[in-house]
Amino acid sequence: MRTQPGLSLTYGLVEQLGQAIVTGEYAKGGFPTEGELSKQFGASRTVTREAVKMLTAKGLLSARPRHGTVVEPEAEWNMLDPDVLRWLLERKFSLRLLADFTEMRMGIEPTAAALAARHADEAGLEEIRKGLRRMKAAAEGEDDPLSADIAFHIAILNATKNPFYRELHELVNTALRISIRFTNRIKGRTASIPSHEDVYNAIAARDCERAAAVMREIIVDVLELIRAASPATESEAARREA
Repeated sequence: MRTQPGLSLTYGLVEQLGQAIVTGEYAKGGFPTEGELSKQFGASRTVTREAVKMLTAKGLLSARPRHGTVVEPEAEWNMLDPDVLRWLLERKFSLRLLADFTEMRMGIEPTAAALAARHADEAGLEEIRKGLRRMKAAAEGEDDPLSADIAFHIAILNATKNPFYRELHELVNTALRISIRFTNRIKGRTASIPSHEDVYNAIAARDCERAAAVMREIIVDVLELIRAASPATESEAARREA
């Protein structure tokens, strides 16, 4: 399905403005008016207005009487919005932010693995197997390690048959894409295929406790790597990403 031209322009402007807000570009000078934005970006008033509405829905902006549109404090931003999280993680490498997100994974993915063990149908199991096969292929240079690892974790969320867990796939995809790149640099290797295979085997065996325990071990390993990383490691990772 093709994206309508107007929507493409709007999303493009949201991307540019979102990045600028998160990097503090408007911290001192204030946020521009619709007219100023239209002139600066060569966009229509309609596109500009829609972009501002989308950023307001993400918690980055608000309209205040006699003050116009203003940038909200970071504490008000919707951290569960995939775009906001991506902009924050791309703003600069933050071990604290990565640790915070990984702690959240600890509360989600082990339970998701247990639910997948209880509820996954054959199609769901096949998607998890597919992710595992992709990880093995990536180890042989035949697939992308990052995408394969993410596909495995997303397949487990989907296999829970729980609509709330399935709704997390964009958030997990966004954050894992950056988190995995960073942690792989720390340990100098890709994800442990045997550990991921253990998760799949437990899910396929309908062993809820084992599935949750092994997934928890995977995430604990990541969290320990992040907590043990030095500021020098963080700076080096940021330099490579720049």
